[in-house]
Amino acid sequence: MHPLSANAPSLVASLTSLSLNDNHLGGENLDRIENCKQLTQFHIGGNRFSGTLPESLSGLNNLKSLNLSWNNFSGNLPELDRISGLQQLFVQYNQFTGLIPNFNFPNFLEFNVSFNNFTGPIPNGGSLFPASSFAGNPELCGDPLPNQCPKKPNRHQFLIYSGYCVIGLAVLVVIILKICKRNKKKEEKVIDGGANRVTSIDDSFYTKSIVNSGEYKTGSLEKSEISAESGGGGGIDSSSLIVLTSPEVNGLKFDDLLKAPAELVGRGRQGTVYKVVCENGMSLVVKRIRNWSILGNEFKQRMRRLDQVKHPNVLSAVAFYSSKQEKLLVYQYQQNRSLFKLLNGTQALDWSSRLWIAATITNALAFMHQDLHQDGIPHGNLKSSNILLYNNMEPCISEYGLMQMNNEAQSSLVNFNTNAFKADIYGLGVILLELLTGKMVQTNGLDLAKWVLSVVREEWTVEVFDKTLIQEGASEERMLNLLQIAVKCVNRSPEARPSVNQVAYMINAIKEEEERSIVSEP
Repeated sequence: MHPLSANAPSLVASLTSLSLNDNHLGGENLDRIENCKQLTQFHIGGNRFSGTLPESLSGLNNLKSLNLSWNNFSGNLPELDRISGLQQLFVQYNQFTGLIPNFNFPNFLEFNVSFNNFTGPIPNGGSLFPASSFAGNPELCGDPLPNQCPKKPNRHQFLIYSGYCVIGLAVLVVIILKICKRNKKKEEKVIDGGANRVTSIDDSFYTKSIVNSGEYKTGSLEKSEISAESGGGGGIDSSSLIVLTSPEVNGLKFDDLLKAPAELVGRGRQGTVYKVVCENGMSLVVKRIRNWSILGNEFKQRMRRLDQVKHPNVLSAVAFYSSKQEKLLVYQYQQNRSLFKLLNGTQALDWSSRLWIAATITNALAFMHQDLHQDGIPHGNLKSSNILLYNNMEPCISEYGLMQMNNEAQSSLVNFNTNAFKADIYGLGVILLELLTGKMVQTNGLDLAKWVLSVVREEWTVEVFDKTLIQEGASEERMLNLLQIAVKCVNRSPEARPSVNQVAYMINAIKEEEERSIVSEP
């Protein structure tokens, strides 16, 4: 039981200093701190406290130093600007929201509110501190940050804009009425039947009856392998190959895959992966998924929705096949293997390249989350073996949206709809740890995360980093900053993990700092 527990005895009124940093304490109730009227130092950074701060905290008039950093506090900051003698404030790496109080910044010796969710303008005087004191708050604006706050229009401008809007709306209504009237006249002239009838377009490019027996064989994807149970044993209803919007494989047919030489390249809990080489020399990857609970129509809808969301660093399927018993996905083959094999191979990867990879895949994931959040489609199985490398060694995320939930999300026993995207954040955190440590991850990354946390807890943080990075002379400060982000991502509580936009913002800030340091070197 820790001193701030609801069941702990009251803190003595004469207490002047309380320091509980990095003790793995938790809880949501700090109300009893109001009894410590003489407190000058209150430090509880690096713990697991959550919830909102009590308003009574602003009544500690003797407080000079307050450290709440690296917890999971949320909500607005109380009116700490009422504490006239406050000289040090550290609330970085929490989930605080709302406006920053109107502090008297010249009184502060140290000040840091970075990596929260503060919004609005930075109060006057904030420019006395560097931008790093406010970084990681995407909706924050004003000096010393580069993003300036939008100017508020005056009343005269507002009235002018309002007038324009009213006039525009009136014109739009008139145009719509005329169009409707014109269309109505056209409809009256239409004669039923005839050549103007529109027929539906079947989305099946190719349909073929396939015998149901046998196994995949090295050498070719045999016709006998693809199950036709959905068709009652003989034929296939709607299981032809559907080619998506990819000009590279335009005209690809099911028989092209069946006849092409095939090479087994991997097996996993999702299915089996083959490399096939078509007659025209094009290399493709066919991923076979069995016993997926999603229905055929839902699968088609999902694949078409995924095809609509394009990002250069996300590998999209070029075609798919769906039957009752199994599904096939077709991708372009990437010969440079995966990030997992690169990190665990003999080829060295320097710090700048690792940071670039981290930023690239995070930006791509942020794009996908933003566009597919309403559809409820996260990646579902984000890991370094699913980060492939293009010919120019640029990373790309593969297999997006092919699983509903990975092991880590399932083990948390939480509602999928609320935490599936946070499971992606966990997977991203493990990838960041792999980039930093160079260690091989086992199972779902829990082992690596546990090891890193244990080392950090013992304050041997430098021991975490890949020795090749230390020998290279990589910036320990920037590596430590990336490590702090990774630790946030692998938090055991999904709700406590940052959003992917927050992660992208933080990593891009580190990358920009790295690039500036390289340019400034003699």
